Amino acid sequence: MPNFTSRLFIRGVLFLGVVYFLIPIWWLLTASTKSSSELFSSPPLWFGEDFVLLDNIVAVLTRQDGLFVRWMLNSLIYAGGGAIGATLLSAAAGYVFAKYSFPGKGALFGAILASILLPASLLVMPLYLLFSSLGMINTMWAVIIPSLVSPFGVFLARITAQESVPDDLLDAARIDGAGEIRIFSTIALPIMGPALLTVFLFSFVGIWNNFFLPMVTLNDAELWPAMLGLYFWGSQPSELNYHFVITGSLLSIIPLAIAFISLQKYWRVGLTAGAVKI
Repeated sequence: MPNFTSRLFIRGVLFLGVVYFLIPIWWLLTASTKSSSELFSSPPLWFGEDFVLLDNIVAVLTRQDGLFVRWMLNSLIYAGGGAIGATLLSAAAGYVFAKYSFPGKGALFGAILASILLPASLLVMPLYLLFSSLGMINTMWAVIIPSLVSPFGVFLARITAQESVPDDLLDAARIDGAGEIRIFSTIALPIMGPALLTVFLFSFVGIWNNFFLPMVTLNDAELWPAMLGLYFWGSQPSELNYHFVITGSLLSIIPLAIAFISLQKYWRVGLTAGAVKI
């Protein structure tokens, strides 16, 4: 009986957690079926009477000569390019920390871990001043380059390389004449693959939702990501843009949902990589 009560309590807590996370998505879906005026006069968690979802989607995609499509493409470039670069750099750095010895290794890794505690917004102004001196303000590089650094990715890659890549296997490859770069690319990377996929997904979501850095470094609306563009639409008080912002927000989460659903199995494997020693 106590076991049944415990299981029932745990399932109840999990159910409440699922409801808590799904209600905002459900509201976003139902609100996208309404016009701006109907948003304030109809039940918040039910569909609009006229169900203008398709009309809202067409309006968002064609507004300002399809500027939202450009924003989505920019977000894909920023998030995709930045996440791939962050994953590769994290894999290389984590592998070096796990398999090589060099002076200052502990202090350097400690500094990387400490940087996780720094809020990303704290670095925006220093980055702005740096990119301004380099003439890179209002370019895509001002968003992509900072996204290539992932302290959490380095931490996870080090744990994975340390626990999942056998030293004997690396020594055997060296005896066979393989160079260090080849060992890393052909042996270590495939073994670390599932955990690196976790780094990629975390980086992708973080860059996709990045707002403050693009707002400070990008002046041209053609270069804005979707999050910044939707904020601009919503900040125009003279226009009723609520349905544009809400429908655009619904469209903007589709790539994230596709990425997580399609890579879900490998992501779960990555989260447990290195958790058990053999």
